[in-house]
Amino acid sequence: MTSSITIRRPDDWHLHLRDGDMLRAVLPATTQHFARAIIMPNLVSPVVTSAQAVAYRDRILAALPEGATFEPLMTLYLTEASDPNDIAAAHASGLIKAVKLYPAGATTNSASGVSHFDRVAPVLERMAEIGLPLCVHGEVTDHDIDIFDREAVFIDRVLDPIRRATPGLRVIMEHITTKNAVDYARAQDDTLGATITTHHLVINRNHILAGGIKPHYYCLPVAKREEHRLALRDAATSGEARFFLGTDSAPHTDANKLLPCGCAGCFTAPNTLSILAQAFEDDGKLENLEGFTSLHGPAFYGLPVNTDTITMIKGAPTTYPSHIDTPDGPVTVFDPGYDLNWSVT
Repeated sequence: MTSSITIRRPDDWHLHLRDGDMLRAVLPATTQHFARAIIMPNLVSPVVTSAQAVAYRDRILAALPEGATFEPLMTLYLTEASDPNDIAAAHASGLIKAVKLYPAGATTNSASGVSHFDRVAPVLERMAEIGLPLCVHGEVTDHDIDIFDREAVFIDRVLDPIRRATPGLRVIMEHITTKNAVDYARAQDDTLGATITTHHLVINRNHILAGGIKPHYYCLPVAKREEHRLALRDAATSGEARFFLGTDSAPHTDANKLLPCGCAGCFTAPNTLSILAQAFEDDGKLENLEGFTSLHGPAFYGLPVNTDTITMIKGAPTTYPSHIDTPDGPVTVFDPGYDLNWSVT
């Protein structure tokens, strides 16, 4: 029976760090285990220009714990007024590694996102020319579309038409939640990748709604039926290079999670690796953990894998904090609902 595993140091290809006091409070939970992370740009106000990305990167670096080695991989927030030249220059300088597309109103701080996708076609064409990836929050926001169907509809109505109209554009379907998305990703060429979160491997919609509402399991895209969770588990543990880890770890204070209109997001940074090791072992695929966490993401982004390693040991149930304190109040850490027997040494 395997009692320890050593893997290349992981990266997180979808991370929310927020800003200010929240940034300083939650950043150590990521830097403890991860070497790099794709940083989401949906601040208030969003990170739209290269100058804003430089300033945000500097604030992240200034907040690093003493002795931490961590590289924030910056992104720009796509709007209908985004400047293709500014984006291209930011990419050429090495500042940004991707551009993020939020459909307007799809999730936290997405009001400045895209409503008319034809208006961003010139930016996407330029990105295809220079090899700059597009990270996509894949949900439509039409009020007549059921929230559990919004990802599948987005693939048909938006994503597939964009890819057909922009050959060569490298696209990451972020935080996929459905069998539809898994099947679509598997049917495409190597210009399409997909990230999968830790929490979507663990919970389905019953965990949110059955027996009372569980606000700390509420996220966007919302967790779906069990058949979809199982499809995500199969994809993540399969060893297929198109699937890789993007935690979408998204801190909100408990006060904001518990509002009558509570915020969406699961804060998984402190215990993601323990949860993943448990899930991969439970599915008999522990040998594929390194690919999912440490190899497939760098390959898709054209970056070198990390040279350092981490070791995880199986033993007594792992302990982790129930919450992280911030000046604005506690942030609850995602609870998978069962004991975790793997910990990072």
